[in-house]
Amino acid sequence: MPLHMTKIAFRAESLQDLQDWFDGKTEVKRLRTRYRPTRFKELIGGSLYWIHEHALVARAEIKGFEQRKDGHWDILLENRLHRVHPKPKRAHQGWRYLKDEDAPKDLAEGEVAGDAMPGKLVSELSKLGLV
Repeated sequence: MPLHMTKIAFRAESLQDLQDWFDGKTEVKRLRTRYRPTRFKELIGGSLYWIHEHALVARAEIKGFEQRKDGHWDILLENRLHRVHPKPKRAHQGWRYLKDEDAPKDLAEGEVAGDAMPGKLVSELSKLGLV
């Protein structure tokens, strides 16, 4: 089972902003991070799950890690964003590990984003114990 990680979609005003970043023009997207995760080998083949409005909403496959000349690291991501069923997730700094059994499922083929509840609504319903 692959290991995954979570990260806030910082500066993404909407889910469309995140989708626009994954434009498909290149094979991989590079996401800069200060430190390489300790368990980086387990993350390759897993996914980076994006948090937006206090919910996991999308993922991109992790292809690898490369060190930059400035000493930081690039997380190499597949340049394709997969929408997932929103799952409540509190905001945090940096990234966190996510076990495969705790990861949300992808939206089914043909299932439109409108079929899934918005992240904010999922978060509020979760607080009330309804989700």
